Amino acid sequence: MAAFVASDRHRVAVLVRPGLLQMELGIVHQLFGQAVSAAGDPLYTVLTCTLVPGAVRTDGDVTFNVAHGPELLAEADTVIVPTSDEDYTPVDGRLSPPLAAALARIRPGTRIASICTGSFVLAAAGLLKGRRATTHWKSCDRFRELHPDVRLDSDVLYTEDGDVLTSAGVASGIDLCLHIIRADHGVAVANAVARTTVVPPHRDGGQAQYIRRPVPEATGSSTGAARAWALDHLERPLPLRELAALESMSVRTFTRRFREEVGLSPARWLTLQRVERARQLLEESDLPVDRVAANAGFGTAVSLRHHLLEATGVTPTAYRRTFRGPRGTPL
Repeated sequence: MAAFVASDRHRVAVLVRPGLLQMELGIVHQLFGQAVSAAGDPLYTVLTCTLVPGAVRTDGDVTFNVAHGPELLAEADTVIVPTSDEDYTPVDGRLSPPLAAALARIRPGTRIASICTGSFVLAAAGLLKGRRATTHWKSCDRFRELHPDVRLDSDVLYTEDGDVLTSAGVASGIDLCLHIIRADHGVAVANAVARTTVVPPHRDGGQAQYIRRPVPEATGSSTGAARAWALDHLERPLPLRELAALESMSVRTFTRRFREEVGLSPARWLTLQRVERARQLLEESDLPVDRVAANAGFGTAVSLRHHLLEATGVTPTAYRRTFRGPRGTPL
């Protein structure tokens, strides 16, 4: 007997595995379950399946009883693969035989999406070869090691390449599902789902704004005093000749030593340090944006906006709103 009841609704199958993140399963059911037509009729049917029906361990102290097995995948119009804790530290880029057999049931042309590190499953199945994809920023290095044939974009919240979609961290599953609903049924339906769920219909920027990028430290110490002095005086102009003079070096020698020790040019290192200082001030202070720009050494709000956009994909105002909330309270 078919697991999906015959109807005109789009059929979504969620393939879960032991170690499932509860929130990710909830996101799919909540968002697609809230999508209705102008007449109030549900637009999707969402069912959950697993490799062996029965109790499925989650990341919390509860288990889910999943009634459907992998045969459900053959009936789906969209298959969504959430994260399992086994994806956090994948040993290799291969699928287990049961998981490979389950994915082989998916019909050609079926839309397939992953949430967070569920992208490791799609990549191991060969579904991402040559395609643009993303995953959680913490797992990007390992992903690139295991799947160099995938065009990984570590900055975005989600990707769509043909009929295959991927999303970044857990909450990016919200962005992914809203994108799918918007593509299927338009902005009005997706916005209504977002309002009902009390989430923004679209988030500014990508996951780059959530990534702390430590500025490289030196492996030697011949330019250490100049770097320490610069960090204490980021708000002022720091010409290269002045930094070199602090180490009693010529500009040419200082630049060479600096790059050898830090792996960056002095100018690039200073820019990154100023971006980090600006991020700290936007998160932890109520200073106006022009004061943040001055204190970080960018001089003007226009310059700060340019460099922060380049580093995080969002403006200073959007960055502050994300990390401090509407009343300026640190999140």
